[in-house]
Amino acid sequence: MIYIFSLIDKPDSGALRQRIRPEHKAYLAGMAERIAFAGPLVTDDGQTMLGSLLAIEFESREAAYAWLAEEPFTRAGLYASTSIHAFVNLWPQKAGFPA
Repeated sequence: MIYIFSLIDKPDSGALRQRIRPEHKAYLAGMAERIAFAGPLVTDDGQTMLGSLLAIEFESREAAYAWLAEEPFTRAGLYASTSIHAFVNLWPQKAGFPA
């Protein structure tokens, strides 16, 4: 099952995000074959960080929560809020999820 992670940063946390980012990217790389998509959430200016949106395949919701608990941004206290939702892709597309 694919799980969607909506992860919203705490206000004024840009310096923390930049400092932890290499560790975060390395952690994601360990899941590369299971990631449908991953990237930043930004404001309409396309530059100001709001958080992250990830879609990753896990065996269960519990496994998704366990993975998030060890994620470097989570451990560093970057997020003001997190949510995880199961996702089923029903829209065919050229990239990302299989049809």
